Amino acid sequence: MFKGFTRFLQRPGERLKTLFGAQEASGPVTPSLRVIPRDQHNVSRRLFSENALKVLYRLHNAGHEAYLVGGCVRDSLLGKVPKDFDIATDATPEEIRTLFRNSRIIGRRFRIVHVRFGREIIEVTTFRGRPGDDHDDTLSQQSDDGLLLRDNVWGTIEEDALRRDFTVNALYYNIADFSIHDWANGVSDIDERTLRLIGDPEVRYREDPVRMLRAVRFAAKLDFDIEPRTEAPIGELAPLLLQIPPARLFEEVLKLFLSGHALRTFELLREYGLFAMLFPETDETLAEYDWAQPLIEQALINTDRRIQEDRPVTPAFLYGAMLWPGMRLRAERLEAEGMPPIPAQQTASQQSISRQLQHTSIPKRFSLPMREIWDLQQHLPKRRGKRAFQTLEHKRFRAAYDFLLLRETAGEIEPGLGDWWTAFQDGDEHEQARLIAKTGGHPAGTSDRPKRRPRRRRRRNSNAGQPNDGRDE
Repeated sequence: MFKGFTRFLQRPGERLKTLFGAQEASGPVTPSLRVIPRDQHNVSRRLFSENALKVLYRLHNAGHEAYLVGGCVRDSLLGKVPKDFDIATDATPEEIRTLFRNSRIIGRRFRIVHVRFGREIIEVTTFRGRPGDDHDDTLSQQSDDGLLLRDNVWGTIEEDALRRDFTVNALYYNIADFSIHDWANGVSDIDERTLRLIGDPEVRYREDPVRMLRAVRFAAKLDFDIEPRTEAPIGELAPLLLQIPPARLFEEVLKLFLSGHALRTFELLREYGLFAMLFPETDETLAEYDWAQPLIEQALINTDRRIQEDRPVTPAFLYGAMLWPGMRLRAERLEAEGMPPIPAQQTASQQSISRQLQHTSIPKRFSLPMREIWDLQQHLPKRRGKRAFQTLEHKRFRAAYDFLLLRETAGEIEPGLGDWWTAFQDGDEHEQARLIAKTGGHPAGTSDRPKRRPRRRRRRNSNAGQPNDGRDE
């Protein structure tokens, strides 16, 4: 059994009362530790990653406490197959790094350790203490508004459990005896399908405003109701998200919309006033066009479907749909001032992206393809002669074609162009020539295909096999 296990049973109620602070009479009852033995729960080690178990056992054999914690335990109790495996331990990041050569310490605000096994990463965190205790301010810092700027205060498992956000995430799987340690009545909330913050909701949201996004994400993903005290401050505190770095919010957007429940997530974000903090221009434009919301919703429905079918999804397409209405409104205003359509869209694209970058970052590996998808919307109607073949061979054609169908479905443009491109890409040479002729172009066949430049034979590199800067790839 892990060292320190007997400490868990020493007056847990007193420890927890101190950690929770005074509770309002109408608030939740102060919870106490509940240890659920193996024969009283349905969580099996067979559900867990072999690599996660390796990390657990190595920490345990080195004399440390170590538990699987959070989502993997919660999802297992819900009968879902867990995908992400997080471990909490009393070992410090430096001690973890010493035990695992395949690991690295990351983060500044929250120092954690990633243990890598090929493509799988097991995240290991040290038990965290209370940031308000008397610690060196280089380890724990808060802004005047309560935002945690740095939080690397180590503590006990009791303190760590109640530093977690929701009760359903304060569940620890003990590899020593296969029991589950429930520190905040999380199992009860799972049974009631309720999402409840640990502690005072306003304080917890001020500590980390991203918890509001996590509340929406879990509610959509798990089909849980957000407990009234947990949801009450969200509308008022939503602007706190503007304090969060755009890079972090980009990662949160991916979690929100690429979890297979994007449509429901979108609905909840708008209900609680959070969507405007992430996509302000889009939120402002939804009332300008009757096709804007249907376009976004259909894009999210398609995204959910692709994820369920285990097909790839790119953030470039997702962001393209989200930002398209605002960009089009800008472009139309520029055209009304006399700017030609193509320069108007290019200018509007830059302006829309610049504003969005103030809220969520968009790495260039996504923003550049997104703009290519947008630009192709102006090329798709031009189908005479070689133009149709040139567009068909563009590397973003398929995404641009899907985007065109999305616009037709939403009612932004009249249907018909999508059918033409469907037939053109599926047709043989004669059918393609016939389709071009119908547009008013001359009915030529394969001679109209743009000729590809012959590839030059590469000279054999005497440094083959050596690292390069990427220009040779």
